[in-house]
Amino acid sequence: MNSHHTATSSGQRIDALDLARGVAILGTLGTNIWIFTDPRGAFGWVSTDAGADSGIVQTILLTLSNGKFLALLSILFGVGLELQYRSAVRRGRRWPGRYLLRAMLLLFEGLVHYLLIFEFDVLAGYALVSIHVAFLVSRSDRVRRGWMALATSVHLALVGLFTLAAHTGQLSAGGDSDGAEHLYTSASWLDQVVARIDLAVYFRSELLLIVPLSTVLFLAGIEVLRAGTFEESERGARVRRRMMSIGFGVGLPLNLVTAFAGPEWFFVDRYLLPPIVAFGLLAAIVELARRTRGGVLRRGFVATGRAAMSCYVFQNLVCSVLCYGWGFGLATTLVDARPWWVVAAWAGVSALFMVLATLWLRRFTRGPLESLLHRLYTGRPSRTTELV
Repeated sequence: MNSHHTATSSGQRIDALDLARGVAILGTLGTNIWIFTDPRGAFGWVSTDAGADSGIVQTILLTLSNGKFLALLSILFGVGLELQYRSAVRRGRRWPGRYLLRAMLLLFEGLVHYLLIFEFDVLAGYALVSIHVAFLVSRSDRVRRGWMALATSVHLALVGLFTLAAHTGQLSAGGDSDGAEHLYTSASWLDQVVARIDLAVYFRSELLLIVPLSTVLFLAGIEVLRAGTFEESERGARVRRRMMSIGFGVGLPLNLVTAFAGPEWFFVDRYLLPPIVAFGLLAAIVELARRTRGGVLRRGFVATGRAAMSCYVFQNLVCSVLCYGWGFGLATTLVDARPWWVVAAWAGVSALFMVLATLWLRRFTRGPLESLLHRLYTGRPSRTTELV
């Protein structure tokens, strides 16, 4: 997730970028936690009756995170890609060059994550998108924006078609969620792995929307960085104000409407409006980073952002152990305690990884998975930091 390349063209690290990435990782958990804590697991998330009996409190809580932080993470991936391009140019290296190897390693890591841990992995999709965006980052503004307009058109068309199908009753969730509930309540971990292989087309069908949307957001991330969003200048402040006014003034109110409009609006509610809100979130986080210094909570978010890939994968593993039948089975045991135990689970897992990331980075310069990726990519081990 580009967490170890967060420097400007001059090599100075962007602290606000680490902070935003940490918020995005734990915010993404805020959506995924509802999947892990549902006794039907992944089938509960894609079921056509998902959210039908959620209640006002659960709907509001889910709306706070649904799609927004994943979109924020996508924008930040584009920012990171631009920074890596700048680094290559600064060092006189050919682009995309070895970056394609990095993308292939990320693709492999995502496939393993999907197979062994989580049905809705984003790493593989990010890897696929990063390959073709890597060839666009060095092109002219006209070419990049042309591709962004094309990807936006494709995404809008797909969201429109799926929403129309949902309204006309032509869209089925697919699969037998009732019959498959045992996968998450009583089946073994190996049974889940086999199910992910058998139902790969079903679970990975989200890529139809993720690929064009991520293309838009990756390219938008490049634009956001070049527009000066992270700059401490009047230009940067002006860009951030514009982003917040659109994200919070337009995207958020509309998103609140679709959240209560019924399951027929699921695709608009998750894949269309949240990305608009995400731009406002990014601007607000950067502005907050400029106005605050230090603090335990901020350090925890920054550490999580620096070890983003590791925290993303391992927090999903921890949630699997806590919630699934082959682990502690809390999704079934505490089903009547929803939604409050879900909030407690999110807070507990988030706090755990903020602490673990902080402690790990006192000794190492990268998270464990980031270090592995770095070793495979460069053939050199990550450096350790000086112990204080």
